[in-house]
Amino acid sequence: MDRMLVVVFDNESKAYEAQRALLDLDSEGSVSVYSYAVLTKNSDGTTAIKSGDDSGPLGTLAATSLGALIGMLGGPVGMAVGGATGALSGATVDFYKARVGIDFINDVSKVLLPNRVALLAEVEEEWTTPVDTRMEKLGGAVFRRAVSTVRDDQDAEHMAALKADYDQLKAEHANAKAERQTKLTEKINQLDSKIQHRMQENKERREALKREAQAKAEVLKAKATNSKLRAS
Repeated sequence: MDRMLVVVFDNESKAYEAQRALLDLDSEGSVSVYSYAVLTKNSDGTTAIKSGDDSGPLGTLAATSLGALIGMLGGPVGMAVGGATGALSGATVDFYKARVGIDFINDVSKVLLPNRVALLAEVEEEWTTPVDTRMEKLGGAVFRRAVSTVRDDQDAEHMAALKADYDQLKAEHANAKAERQTKLTEKINQLDSKIQHRMQENKERREALKREAQAKAEVLKAKATNSKLRAS
């Protein structure tokens, strides 16, 4: 099962120990790590990414669901991005790209207080014990949530509502007097622009999810191949 994993620590060294432990579990085959980062919460409420050169098999964090989650945890003050993941700087992060519920964000934010550090990762795991045992031994508070595709249903409902409003306005326009038609035309054009923008956003999101899914499949394929080679 694909999951978002957040483990909160009191200091940076523990978070890096946790990162190494997570990658060890990946090497052992207990979990598959798609992307990861170490995030610090500064005393002023801003966040900074303290990750190494490698952000995981999926590459640039900004293009992943994990990157969106990092943006959501940045807080209202915004992110102070450093290190090798500068691609996130100035990015506008869509909440829905994180593919987790707002309750998950709230639960993590209550523990990820100023001067604390978190290891964040998108992983595939069949059971939780290997990760939890290693993280809890290091003193980490573990949060996890299965990534969701529910956004597709929400998008379909929202688009249907927009199109219903558009059809209603068009019907009114056909029977309205000239003075009223001018105002209705303006509303129709505004709504049409909103529909087109939403359609483009949905298309880009679907393409991004497709690329991410393909990258994950390649990660799992490579791990399976390596396992066979070790066994032979």
